[in-house]
Amino acid sequence: MRLAILGGGQLAWMLAQAAEPLGIAVAVLDPSSDCAAGRIADHVVAAYDDPDGLDRVADGADVVTYEFENVPAAAVTRLAERGVPVLPFPASLAVTQDRVREKELLAGLGIAVAPYALIDGPDDFPAALERVGAPGILKTRRLGYDGKGQVRVAAADDLAGAVAGLGGTDLILEGLVAFERELSIVVARGADGAIAAHPPVENEHRDGILACTLAPAPGLDETRRAEAERIGVAVAEALDHIGVLCVELFDTGSGIVANEIAPRVHNSGHWTIEGAVTSQFENHVRAVCGLPLGDPAARGATAMVNIVGSEPPLEDLLAIPAAHLHLYGKAPRDGRKLGHVTVTAAAADALAAPLVRVRALCDAAWRT
Repeated sequence: MRLAILGGGQLAWMLAQAAEPLGIAVAVLDPSSDCAAGRIADHVVAAYDDPDGLDRVADGADVVTYEFENVPAAAVTRLAERGVPVLPFPASLAVTQDRVREKELLAGLGIAVAPYALIDGPDDFPAALERVGAPGILKTRRLGYDGKGQVRVAAADDLAGAVAGLGGTDLILEGLVAFERELSIVVARGADGAIAAHPPVENEHRDGILACTLAPAPGLDETRRAEAERIGVAVAEALDHIGVLCVELFDTGSGIVANEIAPRVHNSGHWTIEGAVTSQFENHVRAVCGLPLGDPAARGATAMVNIVGSEPPLEDLLAIPAAHLHLYGKAPRDGRKLGHVTVTAAAADALAAPLVRVRALCDAAWRT
């Protein structure tokens, strides 16, 4: 079997690593000549909407998937015209590429979301402020990740400048959610409708970038755990999604509020490589290739810490027995994810000491 991936970054690299033991060959399409996945997979160097490049990466592929949700629609259309299956289906892309359509989907499923309003120019300001108020978060409807494409609006008088700074149109103003902590749920869905849901995790962000994930989320009661899983499953089924998706959540005093959907493997699921019976990457490969899903259960307590901007002293990290290092082969740059460290233990109380050491090293090297 042969799997083609649109995108060749670290997510595609980890997908290719998961595919290899299953006997599945991988090819990636990426415009960068030195992308992470290109080290271990066949690499077609071309733009994502380049017709020749798309034909080459799809040649001989049984299925095409993607590592990020900003794949150009033209690329998916061309592949579909060639009769190449693209999984998850383009419908997942169409919804998750647009924050407004995401909100509409979630609300239509009876899932709580932050108040929001569309902004396409100054005429929309009064209604948006009446509906959402200030402070709030102004975001582009499309694109944007790791805190990009969004700005905090502290007061009503700041809205006009924020809108101009983000292009003036095609924006969404979201109300702030008073949350106790951030959570996420990673769910895999097979072509037969089978579901494998990893336990919900707790996430900590820094400068808009995920800094640390704790899995399973400490102290999450059964009611909240079941609600998070219900949300992930409901979204996957509503989209007829095949593969892995992630729903980012807010844990509030009165319940769970959904934030955003990622129709792919997700940074907050990296802990599953060492910390789960079957990783999110293997289950995504299994799902899109029509194979049975693996067990998503946690093996114990796990933390994932991102390496951002510059590398910490690697010899110090590797001296921590519970730490597992993953470097993506990227050059240091402010705000760039260079790798991650997974810390594992049989139980949460045994995780604390090595995690403190890993956090100290990675936080000191963090650069944005």
